[in-house]
Amino acid sequence: MRRLAALLLTILPIAGCSEPPHKEMNRAQGAIDAARAAGAEQYAAEPYTAATAALQQSHEAVGQRDYRLALSRAIDAYERGQDAAMLAADGKAKARSEAEMIVSTTSTAALTLNIRLKAAEAARLPARDLATPRATARDAATTLQKARAALKTGAYLDAMEGVKGLDARIRTQIQAIEAIPAARASRRAGRGR
Repeated sequence: MRRLAALLLTILPIAGCSEPPHKEMNRAQGAIDAARAAGAEQYAAEPYTAATAALQQSHEAVGQRDYRLALSRAIDAYERGQDAAMLAADGKAKARSEAEMIVSTTSTAALTLNIRLKAAEAARLPARDLATPRATARDAATTLQKARAALKTGAYLDAMEGVKGLDARIRTQIQAIEAIPAARASRRAGRGR
């Protein structure tokens, strides 16, 4: 593709640029539209922004009747738009994989928390000691439900952002539940003296 651009730029002075490069600008706009559809605004923001800026510069050059510059910027916008679309597809696939992994890991931790809560309730641990773990389990269920819905709609970055830090909070509450029997034994031992 870059060779085509170089060839066009070498032929350009010979052919002269007496009219705006509408065809090339339309191709560039098509590449930018395809990049946007692929999610470039989120997953390949830098090349997407560069492509839109180059197309804008092409339009400005047409306004100034500098058709050579307009052609050059339109070709640049097309190439950058193509790059943005390709990078967006890669970025989206990577984000999907990461989001699915994070949601899965957090779901496993939430399941473990619920199991520990049931065991603690069966062992008749004090309700006040289980209040925060229960609240975290409820919050985790709601948050994970939203994250799974985001995954289904392809909002992978939203899914990751939604569960950010939740796994650590859940694990902290698992540790808190596991520490309750030892804390109770320690309190009993202190009272027995």
